[in-house]
Amino acid sequence: MTYCVGVKTDSGLVLASDSRTNAGVDQIAQFRKTYIFKEPGERVIYLLSAGNLSVTQSVIQALERSKHFENDVETIWNVRSLFDVCVLVGDQMRKVQAREGPSLAAVGVSAGASFIVGGQVRGERCRMFHVYPEGNFIEATEETLYFQLGESKYGKPILDRVLNSATTLQEASKCVMVSYDSTMRSNISVGPPIEISWYSEDSMQVGLRQRIHENDPYFLSIREAWGQSLRRAFTELPNPDWFYQHT
Repeated sequence: MTYCVGVKTDSGLVLASDSRTNAGVDQIAQFRKTYIFKEPGERVIYLLSAGNLSVTQSVIQALERSKHFENDVETIWNVRSLFDVCVLVGDQMRKVQAREGPSLAAVGVSAGASFIVGGQVRGERCRMFHVYPEGNFIEATEETLYFQLGESKYGKPILDRVLNSATTLQEASKCVMVSYDSTMRSNISVGPPIEISWYSEDSMQVGLRQRIHENDPYFLSIREAWGQSLRRAFTELPNPDWFYQHT
């Protein structure tokens, strides 16, 4: 299992991924799930991946190799919009699944995979998309500011309650860290290190990148403070008034 989050606000993007991959309780490994394609001043594209690891790695490898194709072939390095990037990602995923899917299905393994694609291509605004296992995709809007991949349910409530289009990158990052803490507390298949990246609107360059380990001082402080705040808020909530009617 994995957990990836992408947040799109007026300030730009916050994107985060964990690094735990498992195929059973005794098959735990760590793999990078955030990939960046960049041409400073021309394009900065982030891909966050989830699902079958061999499929996602094959898609990423194919996109990376396309840099050496002829100029008349559309690649992630020369298409004119992030929409077109998602078309390439979806098409490549279908190719990999068509090649590998039957043999994986024969042993009961899913070839499903999905991506969060975010960033900016020169000439258009910063954008973010969710590419589904079938290769189709949707774009983030003011009404839908974030996308999640993988183990999403535990970390979703804080995102719903806090995020809005005016949220700063710092605040969005804090919200994402709380989302990860909630997820890791309830599901051992999501784990550190967490890779978090910022992209500032119209900067056209890779922004902050931080790798957060289990004993990271800031992450530990967030975990402790959030736990204390929840317990305090719970204590301050009124007891149900119907309780007193039966005492």
